Amino acid sequence: MALRYVIKKRTFGFDKTKAEKYVAQNVITNTLEFRDLCEEITKIGMVPSGAVKFVLDALIDTLNLNLRKGISVQLGDFGCFRPGMSCESQETEKEVDSDTIRRVKIIFTPGYKFKDMLSKVSVQKMVTSDDGLAKPEDPDTPNPDEGGTPDPSI
Repeated sequence: MALRYVIKKRTFGFDKTKAEKYVAQNVITNTLEFRDLCEEITKIGMVPSGAVKFVLDALIDTLNLNLRKGISVQLGDFGCFRPGMSCESQETEKEVDSDTIRRVKIIFTPGYKFKDMLSKVSVQKMVTSDDGLAKPEDPDTPNPDEGGTPDPSI
């Protein structure tokens, strides 16, 4: 498996200079729909697809219920979900109130199996072609997804 990236120019507006810099941006190659995910789990876990969907729906409902209460939910080797928030900083304690909270979010901390996968994943540089699609920078570089050997130095 290879994570793919393209280089993008970004303007950072943290100061008056509006500094432009270059960053690597992940390229999402596809989306696995919920129904297809259930089918894959059915094949691997040999559990009826209806049962898989029922359990995943119940998991989502239970996560929602507990996260709304401010409870962190640990899902074993999968990882941990916890509520979080982003807020604007203020000069004094009295200025901080619910209006300074910009957004409420869910923070996911991966378990050890995901962390292990991330430590072993290869990375492939892509370039954006004239038609707007991302393609490998060097077409002769083997694609790790197609049986090539990833560069361990990356």
